[in-house]
Amino acid sequence: MTVIDVRRHRARRNMGGRAEGGFGRWRALITAPWERRARREIAYTLLLPAMAGIGLAHLVLVLLSVLLTANLVGVPMLALSVRAARGVGAANRRLARTLAGVRVADPAAFRSGPGLANWLAAALGDVTGWRAVIHGLLRLPAAGAACAAAAGSWGGGLLLLGHPWWGQSSVLAALSPSGLPGAVLMSVAGLALLLLAPWGLHLALAPERLLTRALLGPAPGDVRIRRLEQARALAVDDAVARLRQIERDLHDGTAARLVTLAMSLGLAKEELEHAHDPERLERARTLVDSAHRGAKETVAELRDLIRGIHPPALDQGLETALATLTARSPIPARFDADLPERPAPAIEAIAYYCTAELLANVIKHSGAGQATVGARVSDGRLSLLVRDDGVGGAAIRAGSGLHGLAARIRTVDGTIGVHSPAGGPTVITVELPLHL
Repeated sequence: MTVIDVRRHRARRNMGGRAEGGFGRWRALITAPWERRARREIAYTLLLPAMAGIGLAHLVLVLLSVLLTANLVGVPMLALSVRAARGVGAANRRLARTLAGVRVADPAAFRSGPGLANWLAAALGDVTGWRAVIHGLLRLPAAGAACAAAAGSWGGGLLLLGHPWWGQSSVLAALSPSGLPGAVLMSVAGLALLLLAPWGLHLALAPERLLTRALLGPAPGDVRIRRLEQARALAVDDAVARLRQIERDLHDGTAARLVTLAMSLGLAKEELEHAHDPERLERARTLVDSAHRGAKETVAELRDLIRGIHPPALDQGLETALATLTARSPIPARFDADLPERPAPAIEAIAYYCTAELLANVIKHSGAGQATVGARVSDGRLSLLVRDDGVGGAAIRAGSGLHGLAARIRTVDGTIGVHSPAGGPTVITVELPLHL
């Protein structure tokens, strides 16, 4: 697809969006009560009383266990209650994930040392279990509000909509001149309430979703530990891969050229032993010339290899390195930077490689006519932006260049965002810490 085709496609898409915008909003309002999300949220709300009742019974058990901790029975009872809270929390988490659309990860599994004493200590100190206990307490008013909202919107809407049938002695009485206006108004109000009910229930379930994400997912400390473990594993894998790449480059390129150079010099030495023979002297000159060319090529390969380990442009700072990189782009590229503070050397290297990889992707895959590179420092973070006017469709997929780039960024607790709709433009942002 050429740049002109992309612009025509984008123009047709925008015209169609403007033409259908008004009708699309009305259609979304009318079809909302029958959408899958609305049906799932209704099912979630219908199950809320049962789940809240189970949570309340568990809270009573926890309170009784706390009161009995003065004797030997209360301690194991409290430990069992906290362990049971994990199960209740897991059920609530799965329910919220399936029906309420809450994106929440599973917490770390329960671990304890061998023996009853270790198990009791681990259970009593289980942060996930206690967070589930707190969730059971705080979700009671949230569940009550959601159930009240569902009853008021859906129940009230159905009640008002059916007013002509249940509010009059007969249908004929509802159609009489005196009863018709009031019945129609009540039905219209009920229909409007039913159309707005999905949005009201979705809003009423916001506290439920907030509590689920805050208390039933991994604890902040666990998330940080898991992220650091993943970053460490990625850093080790990246270092091993880079060492293997350097080894292959040295073995297949530089080492082979040095062997050829040594052989050429050895043959030239043998020919020079017969310098009185003009023909052999000419062969010696040819071998020396070939060895000289090989030496220069080997030096060039070593220079490229060293540049791959650490770009020399970074010696003058990240801004200069990125400006040089942008200026060498085969397509027109604009560079804009605001870097009042210089990042750590490791961060500079990652930022440089990220920008180089993203620009290479723009040139190879996007079909763009121009690109923009930006770098900013704000609130202790380094922000990189690469934008192009290409065909779009970029995504972080397994095996793609962006997937490997995201893995490298996560090794320093960084993030990457990709916005690349079909037809473009593509905007990729990278956030990195200034210092490790």
